[in-house]
Amino acid sequence: MKPLTILIALFIFSFSGFAQEEDTQTENMVDKPERDAFQSAWLIDNPTGLVNEKGTFQFDIQHRFGVIKAGNQDLLGMWGTSNIRMALSYAISNRITLGFGTTKGNLLQDFNLKAGLMQQTRSGRVPVSITLYADAAIDARKGGIFPTSSNRFSYFSQIIIMRRFSPAISIQVAPSYSHYNIVDETMSNGQFAVALGGRVKISDKSAILIDYSQPLDQNSDNPGLAIGIEMSTGLHAFQVFVGNYNGIVPQKNYMFNTNKISDSQFLIGFNINRLWNF
Repeated sequence: MKPLTILIALFIFSFSGFAQEEDTQTENMVDKPERDAFQSAWLIDNPTGLVNEKGTFQFDIQHRFGVIKAGNQDLLGMWGTSNIRMALSYAISNRITLGFGTTKGNLLQDFNLKAGLMQQTRSGRVPVSITLYADAAIDARKGGIFPTSSNRFSYFSQIIIMRRFSPAISIQVAPSYSHYNIVDETMSNGQFAVALGGRVKISDKSAILIDYSQPLDQNSDNPGLAIGIEMSTGLHAFQVFVGNYNGIVPQKNYMFNTNKISDSQFLIGFNINRLWNF
């Protein structure tokens, strides 16, 4: 937990420093919304605080290959067991987006909501953007796995606090809560966690991404870490990365991840995010 605590402290210290500096300049600046901190709806394994404009249709493809195993000729995990999610969403207003996704692993069908609660301004009067992300997922596997239909449900909610520090650097901190209606008797039904991630532009259309996810209760010794590169335009973003999460749906990652950083159980993945405006 110490590295995570240090990173969060640095984020808060930097934020307060920027805010104090910008307070002296607000009188002569127009209070317009800041440009988007991120170019995609996803920061590798976690949603970003980006909320699309009203009338925007979004299509996502998220793919995770198998764990890389040296010496077994699995072509860096590409011949191993993979997972994929495809999703659609639509912005019904400038602040609210509704979506649906389907995931190969456990046949998860998720309904999700993203709502913009606060937007950073260029003057600095509003220093951060705050977004709510929530989903409800249904495990559609057949058989007697679930005693009742309600046992098939799981839920995830996350508050995303993000800031665009400069045209090149953006950071977000995102506390979350995951819940499964039924789990093994050795587990708790709920899981608190916090994610910390950032984006650093290296050219007009490319950026380096980092995403760290830390469970705070069970699985606290099994966090998620991913590093990748993003190539983006106004309506398209492509991310390719190496990380240790393969569940894709957030609550699946936070509560049931078995790939350990300490054991170098990493895999290759990619996200594709495509937008259409109507």
